Amino acid sequence: MSRESLFDTVRNILARSSSQSGVSALDGAADILLQDSVPCVPNVNANPAPRSIGPDGLALIKQFEGCAKRRGDGLFEAYPDPGTGGDPWTIGWGATGKGIAPGTVWTQAQCDARLEADLVRYAEGVSRAIGDAPTSQAQFDALVSFHYNTGAISKATLTRKHVVGDFAGAAREFDRWVYAGGKVMKGLVRRRAAEAALYRKG
Repeated sequence: MSRESLFDTVRNILARSSSQSGVSALDGAADILLQDSVPCVPNVNANPAPRSIGPDGLALIKQFEGCAKRRGDGLFEAYPDPGTGGDPWTIGWGATGKGIAPGTVWTQAQCDARLEADLVRYAEGVSRAIGDAPTSQAQFDALVSFHYNTGAISKATLTRKHVVGDFAGAAREFDRWVYAGGKVMKGLVRRRAAEAALYRKG
């Protein structure tokens, strides 16, 4: 949504007699503006997650994802998955999905906006998966990092063990998720070890 479209919406609101309908229209316009500001996330949820990732979790994700493939002009370009040599193509802070393909180029601001939106989505996913199971901030951060990288929080044995309170067993499960393209990846081994260490701090 362009600034002109947003201003047109505001003008229409001012011309209406119903203040409630005007507020609803403005709220919808703001949602569209938010969606357009974050690349390749079609339905960004503006509502905060029940829980959010903490600084330790954010630092871990940034450490292992990196904001890779920065070009000489300051833009970032998509790169192939190291395990497959192709899909899923990745850009910025580990972003993948629809609209990210060979030739995709983002600014630093777009990379950062996508990371922020993804952290909300993945925190929501972890919150749904663990329900009301007692979870420390360190455990939550480790689970968000795991989910951010694997997308597997809803099906992992790790999650089931956490939910029933088997924290030692859950911590051991991180080591199982070190494969990409059928091969053990050294980067994943290091990441899972870091996630397990953070989880055990809880």
